[in-house]
Amino acid sequence: MRNQLMKKLFFSSIFFFLWAATIPLKSWSQQLPQFSQYIFNGLTINPAYAGYKGQGYIQSTFRNQWMNFPGSPQTISLTADLNANNGLVGFGVSLLSDQIGPTKTTSGIISYAHRIQTGEDAFLSLGVGGGASQYLFDAGLLIAKDQFDPDLPFDTQVMFTPNLNTGIFFHSTRFYAGISAFNLVGRRTLDREDIALSFHDIHYFVTAGLMLPISDVVAFKPSFLIKEVKGAPTSYDINGMFLFLDRLWLGASYRSSMRIGNDSVEGNFMLNNRTALAFIVEVFVIDELRLGYAYDKNLNALENYRSNSHEFSLGYYITKKASKVKNPRWF
Repeated sequence: MRNQLMKKLFFSSIFFFLWAATIPLKSWSQQLPQFSQYIFNGLTINPAYAGYKGQGYIQSTFRNQWMNFPGSPQTISLTADLNANNGLVGFGVSLLSDQIGPTKTTSGIISYAHRIQTGEDAFLSLGVGGGASQYLFDAGLLIAKDQFDPDLPFDTQVMFTPNLNTGIFFHSTRFYAGISAFNLVGRRTLDREDIALSFHDIHYFVTAGLMLPISDVVAFKPSFLIKEVKGAPTSYDINGMFLFLDRLWLGASYRSSMRIGNDSVEGNFMLNNRTALAFIVEVFVIDELRLGYAYDKNLNALENYRSNSHEFSLGYYITKKASKVKNPRWF
């Protein structure tokens, strides 16, 4: 009976994602804020991840992208999630602040995930997240080429809009995979699309990875992430991380993009197709406290501008004194 229910929910969810992919969008766009260390906190790309670790977890991340580039993105995120009902229910909270030049996006999302056990150590999670975003345009920070352009705003403008995200996440002892869609409400709810840029287009994420033991003290985790939004090149990350003594992660991530169909934007080939190589280190200072750092080296048209990126993260497991962490570091 449970297997039949699981199959019904799974195929219903797949049908929903296929339907959502047919929703018409604008012909131009850009990706939501990105993090190189998403592989240690899947809540940033999939609400179905909430509660996966089996205990309370809080993570803060700061990313300074293209740091020597004027008006470059600076992003701060704070996420927290926990589980209930013996791990079959998860709750999460995500807060985000993203500044790009004169525009600033602030959002808050509350997520809920329900897990179905599909095997001895395998679970399928269905998740949904809802919240709101504020888009702010500060005209005082705008450096205009033509100060007398009648289309330029001369005051600060603020706009609010609802958000809706959904996702599916499957995991076993050694393998995980997920698919999610963000901003399902769509940009048509916005009064001023030019203020919000294209952050409110529907974004799709597909990810998977596995854990491969090499020895008693070393393991290897390959994974990938595909990001798709209408009007922009399809972006992908290929990651390889080594785990030493169940405490230290060392690895790298290659981020690039590819043109699929006629949806990709035109422009500089190097800028669109070869983005960055990220070097990542994560260390558990103590069992509950994790520190992370990522350095992104541009391999595209920005390479000669010394505009590389730095990303710092701090994670903390809220563990009861009598409990023991069940390998929450893997995924």
